[in-house]
Amino acid sequence: MWREIPGGVTAPQGYRAGAVRAGLKPSGALDLTLIYSETPAVAAGAFTTSQMRAACVTYCQEQLRTGQPVRAIVCNAGQANAATGPQGWQDVCTTAAAFAEALGIAANQVLVASTGVIGCLIPMDKLLGAIPALLAVTTREGGDLAAQGILTTDLVPKTIALESIGLDPPLRVGGMAKGSGMIHPHMATLLAFITCDAPVAAPLWRRLVQEAVAVSFNQITVDGDTSTNDMCLALANGAAGGPPIQPEDPAAATLGAMLKEACIQLAKKVARDGEGATCLIEVRVRGTETDAAARTIARTVSGSLLVKSAVFGRDPNWGRIAAAAGRAGVPFNPEELAIDLGPIPLMRGGQPLPFDREAAKAYLHSDPVVIHIQVGPGPGVGCAWGCDLSYDYVRINAEYTT
Repeated sequence: MWREIPGGVTAPQGYRAGAVRAGLKPSGALDLTLIYSETPAVAAGAFTTSQMRAACVTYCQEQLRTGQPVRAIVCNAGQANAATGPQGWQDVCTTAAAFAEALGIAANQVLVASTGVIGCLIPMDKLLGAIPALLAVTTREGGDLAAQGILTTDLVPKTIALESIGLDPPLRVGGMAKGSGMIHPHMATLLAFITCDAPVAAPLWRRLVQEAVAVSFNQITVDGDTSTNDMCLALANGAAGGPPIQPEDPAAATLGAMLKEACIQLAKKVARDGEGATCLIEVRVRGTETDAAARTIARTVSGSLLVKSAVFGRDPNWGRIAAAAGRAGVPFNPEELAIDLGPIPLMRGGQPLPFDREAAKAYLHSDPVVIHIQVGPGPGVGCAWGCDLSYDYVRINAEYTT
């Protein structure tokens, strides 16, 4: 149905991207990024549910509510520009206006994202002064460079690009994400940017994006903390050509599946790169009445500090898994609970099974570690991703601003 291709956010037709060192980060790393669509794109987004929203989150929400097409996404790293009052809001508006002027587009066609330390204003003189250099490196081959420019405590950049097979013309979806700590469902310091060249109307695009976010970025957890700046922004510019995709078209189903796959791959990369993590944890749940209920149990288990600690210690303590499933708020019959650790059955019918503890400990050295949970005969299925909880998580966060 599709194949993976290189290029990240610049793999779809009609996009350019790049990043520069503007001096916003004390480290001197890349810290200012631009994604640019050569033609107007329909836009959709998902945002943090925190009441402490950063100025850029409120700004993007207001712009998307207008339904206006979008041409550019700007992201600075180093300062979250959250809890910064009227000056923080003014800086977002100034950033959008300055990039709009440099690109020759309207200010309401520019979306703005920030990541970094909460309570810190952006050094606007450095940001504005770096615009010419950033435009000079914003190219159709700049997807990988852009993915590096949005990182904070991440160890690796996170990109994906997919191309459809069997559609004429073919469709492409590209993406990049950042996030390593403060990651939890309901958008998590998670930023994700998706590009697509499909000719799709805004209502359908918004629905597909929300469905993709529900099974991907809202199904990962690292530490139970949700940030002030979380957002997923998705653009579709129609550069692939062809007639507008209608909801009932086979192409709509393919596009939706590609979008989900791209977002899931990015979400898993974020979870695997959790601060101090040594492995990815994947929790698969079956047997609930609805998929949403299965996803809830999976999120609860993947976010359990006791489960995460047991995985880090290579301790096959299935009781922690059962306890976490039981407190998820989803009714099920305990006498139907089944748990497997990878290929190793640990519980059936709510009762423990004899198992080879050494083999189970050896399996916990795998990456990913997959936990299977069956709670009943229902049709619901769901999956969530997390990571183990290591000593390094405390060290990294104890030293974050020092």
